[in-house]
Amino acid sequence: MVALIASAGILTAPPATAEPQGPDVSSWQHPDKMMIDWFAVRHAGYEFAMVKASEGMHYVNPHFVPDSLIMRAAGVARGTYHYARPELSPEAQATLYSTVVLGQNGPLDLPPVLDLESSGGLPPDALIDWTQRYLNTVQTLTGRTPIIYTYPNFWKTAMADTNQFTRYPLWIADYRGNPEPEVPGGWPAWTFWQTTDSGSVPGIPARVDLNVYSGAQGDFRRFANM
Repeated sequence: MVALIASAGILTAPPATAEPQGPDVSSWQHPDKMMIDWFAVRHAGYEFAMVKASEGMHYVNPHFVPDSLIMRAAGVARGTYHYARPELSPEAQATLYSTVVLGQNGPLDLPPVLDLESSGGLPPDALIDWTQRYLNTVQTLTGRTPIIYTYPNFWKTAMADTNQFTRYPLWIADYRGNPEPEVPGGWPAWTFWQTTDSGSVPGIPARVDLNVYSGAQGDFRRFANM
């Protein structure tokens, strides 16, 4: 995911908190095709990670399958996300993503994630319609209610700060170092908070986004099929 707000610093281990912590990764966390040591990630105290699966209609993360398999062996709960390209069909993208992710209902599986941070040139009404169609398709294909990833300014502008999506868990990016993130769109609570884009995690050979779970969806082990 891209850096959207000034970073609040570099973290090397989960903060002293009861809330589960985890990175999110893509091909950027595999410099020179290096592997991630997911056993080291779990040993450092991180309980979950979000992994980019796909983007648009033609990109599949080449590291997605090995990351997914080794994460499960290491006991790291897996979230997976699709980077939206709203200039392309939502149903087709949802189908690609749902095919790639190897199922979302097994042990250690978090719900599917839509990464929405590009409008694709669509005005708010059209983007809202695109988003609902994508989410409906993914929920039908995976059997789970998707999570929406976004950041405050994007939602307030590109999505006209709509409150149409409050039934979906929110993963919000806000790097300003405040005690709580800004929550747009009428959501009563955030579920995941991406707190920085420049963390350092044992076993991951590049800087990485870091996230915390709020407890808004109840017990994390149940939410992640642990």
